Amino acid sequence: MKLVSFEVECPTGPHRRVGCLEGSTIVDITAAYRELLANGGDGNVDAKVQSATPTAMIDFLRLGESALETAESAVDAVQEGSVSPSANRRLEYDASSVTLLSPLPRPNSIKDCTVYEQHLLNSRDFEQGDLPDAYYAYPVYYKGNPDAVVHPGDEVAWPSYTDKLDFELEMAAVIGKRGRDIPADEADEHIAGFTVFNDFSARDVQSEAKPVMMGPSKSKDFANGFGPCLVTTDSIDPTGLETVVRVNGDVWSENSTDGMYHSWGDIIEHISEAITIYPGDVIGSGTVPLGCGLELGRWLEPGDRLELEVEGIGTLTHRIGTKY
Repeated sequence: MKLVSFEVECPTGPHRRVGCLEGSTIVDITAAYRELLANGGDGNVDAKVQSATPTAMIDFLRLGESALETAESAVDAVQEGSVSPSANRRLEYDASSVTLLSPLPRPNSIKDCTVYEQHLLNSRDFEQGDLPDAYYAYPVYYKGNPDAVVHPGDEVAWPSYTDKLDFELEMAAVIGKRGRDIPADEADEHIAGFTVFNDFSARDVQSEAKPVMMGPSKSKDFANGFGPCLVTTDSIDPTGLETVVRVNGDVWSENSTDGMYHSWGDIIEHISEAITIYPGDVIGSGTVPLGCGLELGRWLEPGDRLELEVEGIGTLTHRIGTKY
């Protein structure tokens, strides 16, 4: 399934929902499940719907496999035409008629690795020599800002403190099951699905702060883009997917998600070592080779329309705001 978070206008104001994207149509999972129960003559519908199909993605993920199974049954019923909406209720929306949000409007946490060796080699000055031994020993990561999410289609504000705003095309795994000290071969059980991650960067600030050895700091604190959907693990293999970067319709690079030095299993094993991971945690792969302006020697400008596409997931689009 392709899960989305979206917003619809209601008499009481905008309401956020969880949906299933099929082509250009979004099925409202909560509304569909309600009608499935009501059409079947089930009693106490409202209480069951609230507990089984929450309208916030993070609460939905916390229910684990049961929520996904419920969603599948409700969506199938709508698509087969075996349920019909009651008065003043809608089960389906054209995607262009609603506001598409980040699949997780506010992640539980963001941890971002850097597992594409070639990306780092492309980004380094050759005088710096080889990558540190620690890079090969385990998947190093930093912690991002979960309160700085920009939704698909949003304008990204250009921070006043940078002259080099950059994009970074990544895959992100969204955790769907709590765990700790997870072996690599059991990692798949803890991943709900995958999405596109744009790890925006202030490159000049990143370069200045790096020698202080306090991590990415302010260079990564202003914007994280996710979307357009969360593809569940039963519907996607995250390896070997084609990737494309476009700016104002011009293709800047084409590559794939192949070439990870550390696998997703390695990543989950390392991050969960003596640390508990939770549903709603987002874990980035790091930038695919040629997936950022730094590698390409090309820089974003105010007003640019940026598109990051990953096969099987879709295209994450943002507009770059006015400088300063």
